[in-house]
Amino acid sequence: MEKTLQIHGTRAIIEAIEAGKEVDKVFLQKGLHNSLLSELNTLIKKHGIQTSFVPIEKLNKLTQLNHQGAVATISPVKYHDFEELVNKIVESGETPLFILLDQLSDVRNFGAIIRTAECTGAHGVIIPKKGGAPLNGVAVKTSAGAAFSMPIAKVDHIKDAIYYLQGSGIQVVAATEKTDNTLYDVDFNQPTAIVMGREDSGVSPGVLKIVDQQAKLPLKGSIASLNVSVACGAFLYEVVRQRL
Repeated sequence: MEKTLQIHGTRAIIEAIEAGKEVDKVFLQKGLHNSLLSELNTLIKKHGIQTSFVPIEKLNKLTQLNHQGAVATISPVKYHDFEELVNKIVESGETPLFILLDQLSDVRNFGAIIRTAECTGAHGVIIPKKGGAPLNGVAVKTSAGAAFSMPIAKVDHIKDAIYYLQGSGIQVVAATEKTDNTLYDVDFNQPTAIVMGREDSGVSPGVLKIVDQQAKLPLKGSIASLNVSVACGAFLYEVVRQRL
């Protein structure tokens, strides 16, 4: 984690949150209690910021400075408002194309997906506020800078985002091996949002129940699945092929 993407110290983190900084995650020392940390915890809960309680050794690895039991990672880019982003694209007359990441955990996969999304003309990447990979320096580097031009929006719940997209006339397609349909059976000329799941478990069952379609990649080898960023690239380029 790069030092330029960190804030250390309880008071500094409180001030950053109150100033509207894009705080991705806060690491708090396990077992430490004081009034300032209580104030920070209240702010964290209010703003829905992802938090991990860790041993002091973890904090000491993150920074050699006086962290006072708290270190925060700061997003290098500003997030977009989800509903404003969707409405803007719908009203533009373009055929919407969004990517939703359902609990993706690896920052390198996150960065690679952002890069491919930018290259294929996607209009935005939507991520959950909690539980997903942070948009940190590694993700930005892996995106080859695409993170600075690709709109990224955070939502409280992926399922609520799906309902909003569907209500906006956008079909939601989940990439999953738990179906007989392939991505070649899907009409991507329609406004579309593609859901990519977690590396080890895929799209969550609750999300699979509410999407409009499920689709898989046909696999000819003995390996059961592709890397999620590679699979996302295959889906996005099928969209490109159909929309040419």
